[in-house]
Amino acid sequence: DLIMGLMDNLKQLGDLKKMRDQAMEIQKKLSDIRITIEHQGVTVVMTADQKVVSITGPSTGSGQADYEKVTHAVNEALKQSQKVAADEMRGMMGGMGLPGT
Repeated sequence: DLIMGLMDNLKQLGDLKKMRDQAMEIQKKLSDIRITIEHQGVTVVMTADQKVVSITGPSTGSGQADYEKVTHAVNEALKQSQKVAADEMRGMMGGMGLPGT
């Protein structure tokens, strides 16, 4: 009946708000997690929500950064941050009863 349909819709809205709140909580948590990757003398610090915090490393004789090494280090840090983010989300979403978790 109409009342039950409205109640179901309200419950779904509540569930959506809860999911949105959890997503924002995950996002904040990920932004607080720091991942440090050292690769061939290049150190990349990245948050688990994939924002580069810093890149440091040796320069070539001309004072230029060795971009090939920097690229490798950034890619490693990205890979690691994606893994950490996936683990965090799996942990937080596990209690929600979503399919596939």
